Formats: sequence, structure tokens, C-alpha cells
Amino acid sequence: MNPVTMKLVGDDIILRALQEDITYEDVSTQAVCPEARAAEVQLIAKADGVIAGLDVFARTFELLDPSSEVCPKVHDGDEVKAGQLLAMVRGDARALLSGERVALNFLQRMSGIATYTRRMASALDGTDTVLVDTRKTTPGLRVFEREAVRLGGGQNHRFNLSTAVMLKDNHIDAAGGVGAAVRAARERAPFTCMVEVECEGMDMVREALEEGADIIMFDNMEHDEMAAAIKLIAGRAKTEVSGNVDAENIRALADLGVDYISSGALTHSAPILDVSLKHLRMLDA
Repeated sequence: MNPVTMKLVGDDIILRALQEDITYEDVSTQAVCPEARAAEVQLIAKADGVIAGLDVFARTFELLDPSSEVCPKVHDGDEVKAGQLLAMVRGDARALLSGERVALNFLQRMSGIATYTRRMASALDGTDTVLVDTRKTTPGLRVFEREAVRLGGGQNHRFNLSTAVMLKDNHIDAAGGVGAAVRAARERAPFTCMVEVECEGMDMVREALEEGADIIMFDNMEHDEMAAAIKLIAGRAKTEVSGNVDAENIRALADLGVDYISSGALTHSAPILDVSLKHLRMLDA
């Protein structure tokens, strides 16, 4: 992650997690290690997958002990095997013990997302379709989860409500129709904003196309209907498929020739990748 982003956004997220875990004192660590002592511990993979979030992992310990050091044996985006040594972590034993769970939580979550994303992105090999995420992220963790998607081989959709226009069913209902919604968006949004319209049938696709939408999303439309819509659009707008997309059906959707496939499952359904800190050793013994 960009170090500027880490300081401006990441540090606050990590500190909040640490404060949740340590309200005033880590009583277990204070009992067994009341004074500063140098130590090292191994970061080990307990399952096969794609590693992501090593910088977040390292930053967690740095915020507790600026002299801490993570010496990685792999890089973000690498595929790892169960039992593999991923890094050595050195620093004040108190910081290693107190930061362990929070650091692992971030790393496991991000690596799980990267692993599932890699699986889905691999299903698109040989096509021109791009896999993207959605805003269905864990509240407060979007910047980390979206970085994990990227490391897994996916791309990011709009980051938030301020970065692009997406007219969903309720927006369209509020405006009184697709055409009125697109025209209102063109009048209000900055000219740099793309305008995307979520369509549930061919009539909506036609209207979005006539109004000059930049991206037309097919939301839970039938396969044959989407094929007809892509033929109608004929490159005049980018196309996106969304709705109940997973690793089992993504290839069939890509074979339609759609430009983008978005999947909330990348962030809301990916299981963690199990990793562990083991074999802590005091260096001053």
C-alpha cells in the first residue's frame, strides 16, 4: 500500500483495532514480560493461498514499537503453501505479544480475500473480461479489503459514493425513470464522473443506451437476455454483469463478452487464510 495512504488512512484503522483489543493494558503480557526485552517470532502459513497485507501486518507492530522489524520471505500477491515460513518478526516482546492478534486478523482477512479473488480471476483467463469488487465491504476496512482484491488479481469498482454515479433501481424510481435519472446525473455530477445505470431488463437497457450512459450493468438478468443486450449495445457503452456471481458461474458470464463482472462475494464471502505467529524466542536470553 502507498505509504502516504497508510499514514493518512491505514494508521487510524489499525489504531482503532488495537484500542479495541487493549483498552488500557495487556494484562497477560504485562504479567510475563513487564520490561522491554528483544524477541523474534515466526510468521507461518497454515493453509495454501495468496498472501496479502504484509505491510498492514508490519505497520501494526510498528505503531506499538517503532523499532520492530518484519523481515518477509514472500511478497504480497505471492501464492504460499501450508507450513511455509512467511516472515520473521523482531522487536520488543511486549509489542509482539500485544499486537499479535490484531496483526494476524488483518493479514488473515486480506489474504483470504486475495485467495478467493485469485480463484475467480483465474477463471477469466483467456477472456477480455475484468473482475471487479463492490462496496459490500466490512465497514471501516474498505481500503484494506480493496487492496486485497487488487493483490489477488481483481480490480476495484468505484471506491465510494463520491467517485462515480451509479443509478440503481431506487435512484431510478426516485427520479421517475432511467432517462430522467441519467439526465439529472449529467447535470449534477462533475464531468469527470462516469455514469453507470443498473438495468433489470431490455427496456431499461434501451433507455440507458439512448441517454448515453457510460456503463450499463445487467443486474440479475437471464443469460440469453444479457447476450441480446450486449448485441444491442454493440460497444456504444461498457457493459457489466452483477448479481449472485461466484467462482462456479463466472466463466459462463465472461463468455458473453461482457467488459466487467462485479462480485460482492470477493469481500463479503471470502474465508480467511489461516496464518499464525509461532515459536517466539527471546533474543536477550
